[in-house]
Amino acid sequence: MSRTDAILKRLLTLHPKLIDLELGRTERMLEAIGRPQDRLPPVIHVAGTNGKGSTLAHMRAMLEAQGKRVHVYTSPHLVAFRERIRLAGELVSSRALNAALEECEKANRGQPITFFEITTAAAFLLFSRVPADYLLLEVGLGGRFDSTNVIEKPLGTVITPISVDHTQFLGESLAEIASAKAGIIKREAPLVVARQPDEALEVIEREATGKGVMPFVAGTDFDGFAQRGKLVYQDEEGLLDLPLPALAGAHQVDNAALAIAAMRHFGLVEDEKAIAAGLRNVVWPARLMPLRGALSSYINEGQELWLDGGHNAAGAQVLAQALKEMQRTRPAPLVLICGMMASKDAANFFAPFEGMAEHVFTVPIPGEAGALPARALAGFPKARGFETTICRSVPAALQRAAHFPGARIVICGSLYLAGAVLKQNKTPPS
Repeated sequence: MSRTDAILKRLLTLHPKLIDLELGRTERMLEAIGRPQDRLPPVIHVAGTNGKGSTLAHMRAMLEAQGKRVHVYTSPHLVAFRERIRLAGELVSSRALNAALEECEKANRGQPITFFEITTAAAFLLFSRVPADYLLLEVGLGGRFDSTNVIEKPLGTVITPISVDHTQFLGESLAEIASAKAGIIKREAPLVVARQPDEALEVIEREATGKGVMPFVAGTDFDGFAQRGKLVYQDEEGLLDLPLPALAGAHQVDNAALAIAAMRHFGLVEDEKAIAAGLRNVVWPARLMPLRGALSSYINEGQELWLDGGHNAAGAQVLAQALKEMQRTRPAPLVLICGMMASKDAANFFAPFEGMAEHVFTVPIPGEAGALPARALAGFPKARGFETTICRSVPAALQRAAHFPGARIVICGSLYLAGAVLKQNKTPPS
C-alpha cells in the first residue's frame, strides 16, 4: 500500500457515513488550517448532474490556450486520487498531496469529518499555496451543502444539465434536485446555465432572481450546434465558426458551447483562436473514449473498443445518441459491457439502447463493495429483452465479445468501472 493510500484509508474512518451533506464540518476544518478558501485565485464554480467534468475540461483547455495557469478540482478520480487536484496545469505530486492530507488530518484532531470534506480542505490548502490565474471548482454532490460551497465570492457559477440522480441525498423530484444545485448561485457572480427541463430551470431562475443575478441560459441567450463538420456558436456578441471539440458525441457540442458561453460571459476569453485551440486540444478521460492499450489485445481486427463513464439514465441517453451518430457513419453491431453501482438506476439505464445493442455483458466492478453483482445487474437488461451474459471480469467479457465480428464494443455504466478499466489497460493518470 502506498503512503497516499494509507493516509486516505485513515481518513475514511473519521465519519460513519461516506456522504453527509452539511457545511459545518468543512467550515470548522478550514478554520483550523487558516481559511485557505480566502486565498484562492478567482473561482469558477460548476454544479449539475451530467457534463460537469467535460465542461471544466473545455474551459481549462481554452484558458490554457491563452497561457493561463489553471487549478482544477474534480471528483471522483479514475485511477489515482491525485487526478482530483491539478495545480497550475499539472497533477499534484504524491509528496505535496501527502503533506497536505497529513496537515489536515493533524489539524482535525480525530473529530468527525467525511472523506470528501477533509480531502476538499486539503485541496484548498494546496490551491492557496501555488500561484495560478483561475480555479475551476467542481461540486462533489448537489451544491448547496457540498463542501466546495464555501466560496463566498466566485468569479462566476455554471450549472450543467440537471436530471434525476442521487435521490437519497438530494430529493425525489427534479425541482428538489435543482434547488440543491442552484445553491451555488451567489450575489454579484454571473451565472451561465445549460439547457434544462422546464421544472429545473424555473427553480434555478427563482434562486438567481432572489440573489439579484440574471442567468445566461442556453437556448435563450446563447446556443451551439454542429453544422457541416463545424461547431457554430452564437450569443448576444455574435456568431463564431469553430472546430468540433476533440471529445466525441453530440453532447460534447453542448458542453463545449456551455464552456464557451461561460468564458465569454465572465469576460475570460475573447480570442476566437484560443477558443478553437481549446476545442482541438481538450482531453477528458472515459467520456466516450477510444480505448487503446493492454485491453485492446482482446478484440479482433475490425472491432472498436470504447469506454464511457456515464452512470445514470440521462448519461445513458447521451451515450445512446452518440452511438446512433456513429452508427450512421459506420454501421456496426453494438455490444455493451456494463457494471454499475447499486445506488444507480439500473432499471432505466438500458432503456435508451433498446433496438440498438445486440448483446449485453454484465460484470462486477473490482474493489467496489457498493457495486451490483454481475448476476443482479443482468436482470435489468434481460427484463428489457436484451441477450445478456454474466461475466466474471471485463477481460472475460471482451473474450466473449470477440465472437461478434466488426462489433462496436462499449464498456459503460460507472465511473468506478471506468477507473478500473483504465488501470487494467495501463492508461496513465491524466
